[in-house]
Amino acid sequence: MKQKNLLELKNIHVHYGGVKALDGASVFIDEGEIVALMGPNGAGKSTILKAIFGLAPIGSGHIFWEGQQFKPISHEVVERGVSFVPQGRRVFHHLTVLENLEIGGFNVKSSNERKERIENVLELFPALRGKLKAKSGTLSGGQQQMLAIARGLMTDPKVLLLDEPSLGLSPKIVKEVFQKIREINERRKTAIFIVEHNLKSLLEITTRAYVLDKGKIYAEGNPKELIEKKVLEQVFLGNK
Repeated sequence: MKQKNLLELKNIHVHYGGVKALDGASVFIDEGEIVALMGPNGAGKSTILKAIFGLAPIGSGHIFWEGQQFKPISHEVVERGVSFVPQGRRVFHHLTVLENLEIGGFNVKSSNERKERIENVLELFPALRGKLKAKSGTLSGGQQQMLAIARGLMTDPKVLLLDEPSLGLSPKIVKEVFQKIREINERRKTAIFIVEHNLKSLLEITTRAYVLDKGKIYAEGNPKELIEKKVLEQVFLGNK
């Protein structure tokens, strides 16, 4: 018998003033999956991630963790095993790389365990090892994105939410970022919900994909099948 989905959203509605950001959206992710959220600007992709993390006002609908319904409050969501890396490479520029990582592990009470987790993320992101004492604001855009993801891993999440991780990065750095995302999934068995406009890179690593349009789930399935059925063209170009 199939176990409950790791994380599931059912019939979620989110309004910002009079604007419907999500209009009855339902999605789920299982352990070890990489699931893409795709669609045009304003479709509601980022809102799904924010709803999971308690950063969007849910009007109605339900969120479940391992089959148990819960109300998302950010610090409690972290304790359950979810980490969120928002778009825009949001690192603390005035703090060092090491201090950023330590803040990422705020919920780890043991200093020894925190050091162990820092060592674990540095194995994934060796380029940061020589920059530990550097102010994060002095890093390149690619290094800041790597740091943002590394900081997100400090809570040892079961689910990692990534919002536009390639935004503003060069093609070479984008390739490195996506290699790291795949590596995180394979080495740590972390499930990943990812919003991304770089569809070519995205579809190479995803297990499943949801296509959103105007706050609703327009299609869901294997990424290659969605391309073959020209679902993305229908949504992005309005050829429905």
